[in-house]
Amino acid sequence: MAKAIVGGYVVPIDGDPIEGGTVLIDGGRIVAVGTEADVDIPEDAELVDAAGTWVLPGFFDAHAHLGVHEDGEGWAGNDTNEMTDPNGARFRAVDGIDPYEPGFDDALAGGVTSVVIKPGSGNPIGGQTIGVKTWGRSILDMTFAEHVSVKSALGENPKRVYGDKKQTPSTRLGVAAILREAFTKARNYQAKRAHAESEGKPHEVDLTLETLSKVLDGELYWDQHVHRADDIVTAIRLADEFGYKLVINHGTEGHLIADLLAERDVPVILGPLFTTKSKVELRNRTLRSAGILARAGVKIAITTDHPVIPINFLVYQAALAVKDGLDPATALRSLTVNPASMLGLDGRIGSLKPGLDADVVLWSGDPLDVMNRALRVFVRGDEVYHFDESLGEGVSKDRRYREAR
Repeated sequence: MAKAIVGGYVVPIDGDPIEGGTVLIDGGRIVAVGTEADVDIPEDAELVDAAGTWVLPGFFDAHAHLGVHEDGEGWAGNDTNEMTDPNGARFRAVDGIDPYEPGFDDALAGGVTSVVIKPGSGNPIGGQTIGVKTWGRSILDMTFAEHVSVKSALGENPKRVYGDKKQTPSTRLGVAAILREAFTKARNYQAKRAHAESEGKPHEVDLTLETLSKVLDGELYWDQHVHRADDIVTAIRLADEFGYKLVINHGTEGHLIADLLAERDVPVILGPLFTTKSKVELRNRTLRSAGILARAGVKIAITTDHPVIPINFLVYQAALAVKDGLDPATALRSLTVNPASMLGLDGRIGSLKPGLDADVVLWSGDPLDVMNRALRVFVRGDEVYHFDESLGEGVSKDRRYREAR
């Protein structure tokens, strides 16, 4: 049955805000967005009164470890890094996700309806990422983008992990060499595979090299964990060398080379922004980065890197970035359409427009005002969270199977 969210201040993101707007939903997708006069609401549609609220698309954290690094579980719930092989392209985050960990409900409370879950940064090549909704009963129904990108890391983390093991890579030289060797092997593998296929002969499948081949062919993005400016430049050089689609993740010192990033049209998933300067790579961390990058013409997204920062604090980071110079409209784009377009997912999520997933959040006011909160959250048109005023807390739809009695 169709559902119409009516009477709210609708902020489509890609389009002008609509006072007293309507969002029509059917089949888990957005059917129409406009004024009440513009949208033809079916007679049998369920009406959701949004008067007095701001209506926005669900937020999207494009770099999170929800489900693979579970809150409060210690080592037993931490499957973020398989730090036994520097080239983990065959590893898949999906195989470690627990949808019952509390971080998913926290995401809903913060208006976050979609995430890309990634392996960690302990390896030069950490593994494959996946796009999921933050509500669902299993990973099967939560997944909306099974193959998004491959996570890679430059800088301190991989050289520390493998330096402690007394093996390569223990320096930045070694980390870059691991990446070059991996992609060179993938190119050779592609050539051998093509030759075998041309002769109608069988070819042994290598899961690691198959994954890297998809990166070379542009089927998967290359999510590059990197903080320092010189490491960001190394990431750009490697992308130039092998021709893959580069997305900078973290980009702590990106503001120092904002002009270069803009010139090269390299997007940045920025953050987390609440952390201390806990290591050398973070010594130039500043909330001013977002504004500097955006004004230079760099497409930015903001991330919590959950659980580094609780995922429900995603919008608070954007609000403080506005305080330090980021344009408010760009701040909202950095939580919605920008990360979606960076990873080729803007045909599914990121704005309120016909054809996209009906991930809609009703806020008590402007979400960039930290005193406002998410009141009702819809994922694919289904209400999965509401804030209960009598309890003073949010309530998520139960994920558990309940036997009929």
